[in-house]
Amino acid sequence: MADTFRILTLNSISPLGLKRFPSARYTVGGQVPDPDAILVRSHDMHLMDIPGNVKAIGRAGAGTNNIPVAELSKRGVPVFNAPGANANAVKELVIASMLIAARNLIPAIKFVESLTSDGALDELVEEGKKQFVGTELPRHTVGIVGLGKIGSLVADAAIKLGMNVMGFDPHITVDAAWSLPSQVRKAHSVEEVLKGSDYITLHAPLVDMTRHMINHERLRLVKHGAILLNFARDALVDEAAVVEALNAKKLRYYMCDFPTQRLQGHPQVVSLPHLGASTREAEENCAIMVVDQVRDFLEQGNISNAVNFPDVVMGREAPFRVGIANANVPNMLGQISTAMAHAGLNIHNMLNKSRGEMAYTLVDADSAVPQPLLRELAQIKGVLSVRYLPQD
Repeated sequence: MADTFRILTLNSISPLGLKRFPSARYTVGGQVPDPDAILVRSHDMHLMDIPGNVKAIGRAGAGTNNIPVAELSKRGVPVFNAPGANANAVKELVIASMLIAARNLIPAIKFVESLTSDGALDELVEEGKKQFVGTELPRHTVGIVGLGKIGSLVADAAIKLGMNVMGFDPHITVDAAWSLPSQVRKAHSVEEVLKGSDYITLHAPLVDMTRHMINHERLRLVKHGAILLNFARDALVDEAAVVEALNAKKLRYYMCDFPTQRLQGHPQVVSLPHLGASTREAEENCAIMVVDQVRDFLEQGNISNAVNFPDVVMGREAPFRVGIANANVPNMLGQISTAMAHAGLNIHNMLNKSRGEMAYTLVDADSAVPQPLLRELAQIKGVLSVRYLPQD
């Protein structure tokens, strides 16, 4: 009989995604006890007591800063995300924000709202509009720091709007490089981007190296009146440095998706309420992608788009499968195959991949795997988790 699974949702997840869990095998909801997997969007899991039977975490989005990834890795629990599923939504918000800043739309709207509708309204409008004269995007340069899925889409859209595009990404992947428009001028440093751009948009992950990458020293390099956009992570910028640059008119606007007390009320700051991925389409795309990944892992042991594990996908060639999460140490495969051989099992197929300190192994056997062997595998030094996945 096929295993059944319990899925706990910590946020509202698109029903279109949740429907992909077959009701015959899955119980899904916000109050599910003893879950096999947890789906989350923005809920902070760092202080959460995550049950020991949780086998996977699914983040219906790209960032995983709200998830204790390192602790889950020690337990052999993959953390799945949905890279690129919300990329178009973020791209559109970035382009919209560039246009809002270029045409001074926020202060212009506030100006009109402040007018009284008496007989002199037309005259006041004509007189007041002079202070909101803006610029057009063509022939201006946008500098993009981070050329992943979102950065590449922003580059393509900016080129189509007639802009010059400069990009920097020291860790660009092969796939991202192939998808990047050929018109993008490759910069050699963040500093080069800042010096040469009228608009600067950040699309880098938040790691130790990128925290406060936009700081006092680097902001001294920007063009006078440049516009800084941050729809990636709040801590990529030093807010105190940004406010200082705004007050000195070095920066014309700071457009971001992260309201804070320090930024609140500043006339040159436009803070949006975390709208980057808040479109119906993005929420559906993220939910569908992460549900499919969690299902494939729970049912088949396959791993795709886990932030802490290698991608390991192996087609079934035998009915009896074991999935083993382990530390990336020498002789692990030898110990696994030796234990199976001593138990009289024939290994039909095996796939092992590693990523940093983590490794994952799938083994298909020609006969049923006895419980004593599973316990023996779990006792091997460096093994973090063992799952038996016989075919339905």
